[in-house]
Amino acid sequence: MGFFDKLFGKKEKQTLDQGLEKTKESFFAKITKAVAGKSTIDDEVLDNLEEALVGADVGIETTVALIDRISERVKKDKYLGTADLNRIMQEEMAGILVDAPTGLASGFDLQGMPKPYVILVVGVNGVGKTTSIGKLAHQFKLAGKSVVLGAADTFRAAAVDQLTIWSERVGVPIVKQAMGSDPASVAFDTVQSGMARGADVIIIDTAGRLHNKLHLMEELSKIRRVIKKQLPEAPHEVLLVLDGSTGQNALEQARQFTAATEVTSLAITKLDGTAKGGVVLAISHQMNIPVRYIGVGERMEDLLVFDKKEFVHSLFAIQ
Repeated sequence: MGFFDKLFGKKEKQTLDQGLEKTKESFFAKITKAVAGKSTIDDEVLDNLEEALVGADVGIETTVALIDRISERVKKDKYLGTADLNRIMQEEMAGILVDAPTGLASGFDLQGMPKPYVILVVGVNGVGKTTSIGKLAHQFKLAGKSVVLGAADTFRAAAVDQLTIWSERVGVPIVKQAMGSDPASVAFDTVQSGMARGADVIIIDTAGRLHNKLHLMEELSKIRRVIKKQLPEAPHEVLLVLDGSTGQNALEQARQFTAATEVTSLAITKLDGTAKGGVVLAISHQMNIPVRYIGVGERMEDLLVFDKKEFVHSLFAIQ
């Protein structure tokens, strides 16, 4: 539990466990059934395990990769029993999850990161993007960091209004313009304002349209260019927000967005309301992008920094 000892505490660990309850109940029931009555890890156990993983929305490709890794482990030691299977599965599941590169912030303290640290947030409408931005701002503020928000999703008036409500709720400034304004102009003003205020973090919302991928690509490229005019190394992070409750559809969204723009990290929301939490494994593994945050509830504190070992441990923890 070293990670949570350093960054969080028992309360946050409990939040994670509770947020994954539906996935855990479904997943563990399938795993228990897969190994019931078995004394060794044989082909039948592996077949049952494969079925359980697919049923937990881990996806075919990632499931096959996991089964292959587990099979290799079993071959090395012929005397492994099913009592060892949980430990092996946890280790191999954590092993296929991508680690965040050193250039990304490891937590809300931003230790060793540039100032201001600029996060560009992308994702389709309805996945919890604006809410995640508000929760991020709250967590950074709790960590003692000053935050400036930018409402560059000027395509929808509701998006600007929603982000404004979050800025007031969290108590951080927001930069915005009229609906239909140039998103890049908003991004430019946001970075300028953040630098003038000496902000630690600048978080910029963007439009969530995917029906015209070319237009989205051009818009995001323009936003990047105007940010770089003021801060050549920014944005430091391009965070894609996905709705975990949509399962494999979230994986398809990830594919489409990464085709439209460079994505450096993921936030997967709404995991508390679904049994499809296994999709976290599929998305990180198949897209080769680190999961940075997970949403496990409605409260502002329910957006957690993702730690792969603690995530996998929670899936196997029986209450």
